[in-house]
Amino acid sequence: MAGPPLADDYEAAGFGRRIGWGEHPAVLLVDPVQAYAAPDSRLHLTTAEAALHAMARLARAARRSEFPVLFTAVHYDGEPSADAPHFARKVPGLDAFRAGSPHAGFTPLCAPEPGEVVIHKLYPSAFFQTRLRDVLTVLGVDTVVIGGFSTSGCVRATTLDALQYGLRPIVVRDAVADRDAGPHEANLFDLDSKYADVVDLTTACRRLGEPLHPRRAGGRGRSD
Repeated sequence: MAGPPLADDYEAAGFGRRIGWGEHPAVLLVDPVQAYAAPDSRLHLTTAEAALHAMARLARAARRSEFPVLFTAVHYDGEPSADAPHFARKVPGLDAFRAGSPHAGFTPLCAPEPGEVVIHKLYPSAFFQTRLRDVLTVLGVDTVVIGGFSTSGCVRATTLDALQYGLRPIVVRDAVADRDAGPHEANLFDLDSKYADVVDLTTACRRLGEPLHPRRAGGRGRSD
């Protein structure tokens, strides 16, 4: 005999409550680098471009309101197997993040502006063995608005650690992407059920202070 529909079952068990936003958000963009955007990269995601445009819009909204925007990137000075041996054994594609790799840098669509914090990491979570928690504490951040790659990997790991460090994680559905719709949707469902609030891009940008009707210099509304 079949059980109740998945969403109903989770709701009955008490999952899916809202964490909500705090007073001091920051946008955290996880690994918007060429490894996921360049077609010649073995880690290339076919949905990367749409997510990068969404990440760029999040960054613009935060900058307008003078909220912090932070970026992360996986980075190895030498062979990944030296700094992350088991991770490199599991994922040979980490070679894309070696110093000097054409795929290690940020994409033109979504790159840090001068003065913005860049966190280099060795493993999926942006918090593991990095200075990110200390930086957010100094900035007074209580809410991290997360976009990046990939939903089931670095985004998920970073979101879990944000929650465990006492922050409010907000994952922006349009601003994350994965290799396949299956793990992408499954992880968004799980994150929204247990560990974060998953919201759409428009909702996130409005909460970050994006005007309802942004204008170009010539007075026409913007389409993004």
